[in-house]
Amino acid sequence: MEKLDITEEKVRLTNHCKYFKEVLNDPEPSGKKLGFITQEIGREINTIGSKANDYDIQKIVVLMKDELEKIKEQGLNIL
Repeated sequence: MEKLDITEEKVRLTNHCKYFKEVLNDPEPSGKKLGFITQEIGREINTIGSKANDYDIQKIVVLMKDELEKIKEQGLNIL
């Protein structure tokens, strides 16, 4: 049952997103730092996807991955 629990990943994902926003709002945002944070966000999304045995969660994971790719593309513009 513990293998299916995604609570820890959701907490970490939320924290990574908060940190991403903080760095993004910094007067001198670091593109590299944002890149590292997006890597961590991607890891959490992948872990949620591998643990979740629920169709609705799988759909959300796919949407999150799509949005993360868009963020990564935009991040390349500020590196």
